[in-house]
Amino acid sequence: MPKRILQGTVTSNANEQTITVLVERRFKHPVLQKTIRKSKKYRAHDEKNEFKVGDQVRIIECAPRSKTKRWEVLEA
Repeated sequence: MPKRILQGTVTSNANEQTITVLVERRFKHPVLQKTIRKSKKYRAHDEKNEFKVGDQVRIIECAPRSKTKRWEVLEA
């Protein structure tokens, strides 16, 4: 199975080697046909602590790094 790649915005970099990424997705409601925005936060591994709040990044699935981290930063 291929690994998923998501794009989002860094919302936090307070922890060592970890960033929080907000990923937003848009879809049409099946009945109302209205565009809906849903968002979810993912914790991603940032080896060199190089990303700051507000940066746009791409993250990729990986093996679990900790209790909450299952993603790592692919590129900015």
